[in-house]
Amino acid sequence: MRKSAWFLFFTALGLSGCGYNSMQAQDEQVKSAWSEVLNQYQRRADLIPNLVATVKGFAAQEQQVLLGVTEARAKVGSIQATPELVNDPEAFKKFQAAQGELSSALSRLLVVTENYPQLKSDQNFRDLQAQLEGTENRISVERGRFNDVTQAYNTLRRSFPTVIVANFAGFKERPYFKAAEGSDKPPAVKF
Repeated sequence: MRKSAWFLFFTALGLSGCGYNSMQAQDEQVKSAWSEVLNQYQRRADLIPNLVATVKGFAAQEQQVLLGVTEARAKVGSIQATPELVNDPEAFKKFQAAQGELSSALSRLLVVTENYPQLKSDQNFRDLQAQLEGTENRISVERGRFNDVTQAYNTLRRSFPTVIVANFAGFKERPYFKAAEGSDKPPAVKF
């Protein structure tokens, strides 16, 4: 064999163990997990107008809370939720904040409904509330999965010799999904 053929052979052999393919696979897992998070957020956004309309029929005097939910949903909708969002830490942070505001507004709405026994007994409302609770659980699960695959990606990215390939090929560290500021406190609702 000629020298150039040996060079190509050893280069190919060296590149096969460099981690590039593993980085590609992990990158795809992060994108897939993020898509599932977005899918669940979309499900929640789709449920909100029906929930608000149902509550509005029973609790017209709670306009402030209903308006807060509607505004928070609009803010979430104004952010372009794409798979690439996870590559931009600043945009990712804004997305998380908007989702946190929506979660808080929904919590306030559900607290308000406690004062309306007829609403709580309405089958439509109970169905919507159950769907929303299920969706919130799904969101939590998908955010956990996203963080798991992000951790695997970031760990691989920082491992030797993959870190060399990752830096050369432009694989950036991915942010984790974090709880919104103040989400550990129950929503305050004043009557």
